[in-house]
Amino acid sequence: MTAFRYEAARSDGGMVRGLLEAASEPAAAAVLSARGLYPILVESSPVSVGRSSRRAQATVFESLAAFVDAGVPLEKALEASKRVASGPLRDALVRVAQRVREGSSLGSALAAEGCFSPVTVGLARAGERGVGLGAALAQAAAQLERETETEARVRSALTYPTLLAVVGSGAIALIVVFVIPRFAVLLSDLGQTLPTATRVLLTLSAGARRYGLVFGAVAVALGVVAARAMGEHRAAWHGWLLRLPVVGALRLALASARASRTLGALLGSGTPALAALEIAREAAGDAAVGTRIAAARGRVAEGQGLTAALEATGALTPSALQLAAIGEGSGRLAALLAKAADLDDAEAERRLKTLVSLLEPGMILLFAGLVAFVAAALLQAVYALRP
Repeated sequence: MTAFRYEAARSDGGMVRGLLEAASEPAAAAVLSARGLYPILVESSPVSVGRSSRRAQATVFESLAAFVDAGVPLEKALEASKRVASGPLRDALVRVAQRVREGSSLGSALAAEGCFSPVTVGLARAGERGVGLGAALAQAAAQLERETETEARVRSALTYPTLLAVVGSGAIALIVVFVIPRFAVLLSDLGQTLPTATRVLLTLSAGARRYGLVFGAVAVALGVVAARAMGEHRAAWHGWLLRLPVVGALRLALASARASRTLGALLGSGTPALAALEIAREAAGDAAVGTRIAAARGRVAEGQGLTAALEATGALTPSALQLAAIGEGSGRLAALLAKAADLDDAEAERRLKTLVSLLEPGMILLFAGLVAFVAAALLQAVYALRP
């Protein structure tokens, strides 16, 4: 689907301008004609706004759900919910409210903005199909809150290793740039033969000071090239990461949790399996896992069961697949997929803590070893001085 900007005339001669979502320009014109409008201009116009936090979006959807459940018309609910938003999110809600006034569905209006996740848009569309818009919006808010909590846990776990890396690198840079050159001047004035470790240290320090900017520029250039290559081959890069011993299991658990929670939320709100799988593919956050989900979607389209298709492609973790199989057999697939997502989140957090517990002492030993080498090299030079 693409967002199209349109200008159309009403039967009374008035002009209407706005945005709508359609597969093509003729399809957009047909939608306008079905609304009793006479299309004058229809052009592709994808809307993009600044990104807002998931927590801010969750607050907005909680407000919308409360108003809709209370019987407030959707247009007025959107107007009232603008008060709990700010910045780009508030501007987006203004445009969404305008599209809804012009006859657009809430799901299409949200999709045209580009800042709302496919899961949120899918839940809104499912609610509008008759399963209950208020409940769907509340589910979208809960989904956003859970994603926010998961991101916060990951960020919290990585805070100390990141701080340790920055401080340690800064300390080493100060030693190399300022401390060692002073010793080099003192030792060179003595005119004596220096120990091997000291000569190596002085050579490395001189090279870092002389060619440090060149090495830094080369490193940045290589980083840009590598990032571009990884962006162009995301599926292959993510597939390689999934094969790594510790990182792979962590990434699979996180992607499985996102996909399972998305599938559970959408299936529970009445979304067809094929549409739910397509949205789950985008929500997985891992290109390799997304490719597996797409392959599972193809199998489902051919008539295979949902759990069997996911298991055949390895799209989810074994625990999630086991719970999905039980849920599919008992008619509780949506609830057990949500439970599988919680278990995968807990497993990902456990693996992340394990990785961090290995990373922290490793970094401490690395920086301690570098400092010890510098200290030993300088002390050797002092002890080797002859009167």
